[in-house]
Formats: sequence, C-alpha cells, structure tokens
Amino acid sequence: MKERTRSILCQLINSVIFAGVIILFTGLYYWIIKAGIPCQDPPLEIQIQYAINMGIGDILTCRGFLIVLCGGVIRLLLGVTGKKR
Repeated sequence: MKERTRSILCQLINSVIFAGVIILFTGLYYWIIKAGIPCQDPPLEIQIQYAINMGIGDILTCRGFLIVLCGGVIRLLLGVTGKKR
C-alpha cells in the first residue's frame, strides 16, 4: 500500500474511532444523566420518559462501543500490516 493511501486510511479510521467515542459518551449521558435513577412511584408520563431515555442510552452506548471496538481492531490490523513492510 502506498504511503499516501495508508495515511488517508489511517486518518479515516481515526475519525471513525472518534465518532464512536462521541456516540458512546452521548449514550452514557442519556443513560446516566437523562434517565438517572427511576423515581419510586412516578406518574405514567415520567415512567414513559424514563423508558425512552433509558432505551436511547442503551442503544447509543452499545452502538458507540461497537464502532470504537471495530475501528480499533481495523486500526490495529492496519498498524500491524504496516510494520511488516
């Protein structure tokens, strides 16, 4: 692989990892801050809002973690193949 193409690919993978971290932290924000600890006897409207925020937090946290993990593995493989040459 030519050096310029490799450099562009590394930058692209780094930005994918960074985007995954942003999504992960957004999910943690929804999960911890927005949903928080559920009230003891909340009205139906608050229960619905809690369920929505918790669902958003779960989905974003899982997807963000997967994006970071896949990007990290690809970046690691790209680094290993680059050092062999």
